Amino acid sequence: MLEKIPSAVGEALSGLKAGVAKTACHAAFADVPASLTLTSPAFADGGDMPARFTADGAGLSPPLAWSGLTPETASVVLLVEDAGSPTPQPLVHLIVWNLPTDRTELQEGEVSGHSADEGLPLGRNSFLHAGWLPPDPPSGHGRHDYVFQIYSLTQPLDLSETPGRGALLKAMEGHVLGKGVLTGVYARA
Repeated sequence: MLEKIPSAVGEALSGLKAGVAKTACHAAFADVPASLTLTSPAFADGGDMPARFTADGAGLSPPLAWSGLTPETASVVLLVEDAGSPTPQPLVHLIVWNLPTDRTELQEGEVSGHSADEGLPLGRNSFLHAGWLPPDPPSGHGRHDYVFQIYSLTQPLDLSETPGRGALLKAMEGHVLGKGVLTGVYARA
């Protein structure tokens, strides 16, 4: 959808970015220890995300794996935000909440952008859909940092069927044991 924005508009907006400092791991949960490890076999931390995970490709959700959960962990949350979006707050690309503690990975393409019927408790992305929102930065806007965040919690969250970012972060307050971060980079020429 944003690929249709003229490159000149993207370039004009290139100085406007939400910023990494506004992502949940750096704002709401800055004091939470980074005791978890989050990785992807598809890209390194700070590395380029392959186009197949974006709107320029198949739009698949990337494979992810995490480790470092402690015995006190009662549930796990995955949140993906675009720190490079030309918006006041980062765009939300994925919320998966109340993952069981014996779950330590998501397979490539496991979360679609079309349906919440995947057996995973999904929240609303910034386009108000439950599921993966493939990266789709404006042409000419420059580098976008997609911040993948994993959180271990002391209890499962009691939320509506499809919470948004605000409800998720509020419910997590005071219950986060640890976090892990993986950043994937994507830019459209």
